[in-house]
Amino acid sequence: MITVLTALAGGFGAAARFLVDTLVARHSRLSVPLGTLVVNVSSCFLLGLVTGWLVGHTPGSPLVAILGVGLLGGYSTFSTASVEGVRLIREGRPWSALVHAGGMLAGSLVASVLGLALTM
Repeated sequence: MITVLTALAGGFGAAARFLVDTLVARHSRLSVPLGTLVVNVSSCFLLGLVTGWLVGHTPGSPLVAILGVGLLGGYSTFSTASVEGVRLIREGRPWSALVHAGGMLAGSLVASVLGLALTM
């Protein structure tokens, strides 16, 4: 049953990713893919919250797999970020690719630590 719930949560996460990415891209005037950055940073923050809360309060809970692996695994999209980085390089914008990748890495790390810190 946990496997089915994890898979369903992954589908909901992927749908949420599409909606958030589309909404951000529609309102962004930047030439870099801001939607992917927002999705991945928010995913890391939420994963920090889920991990800190569930592991700290209910260790071994199946919600860790359902929410962490399923929902947030489906929501995050680091593979798309890699493709976008390559696209920026191929367009002759290596600095944009570096800023995009570096900003996503730094933002995601800070967001996950913040999520963990808020649960302690």
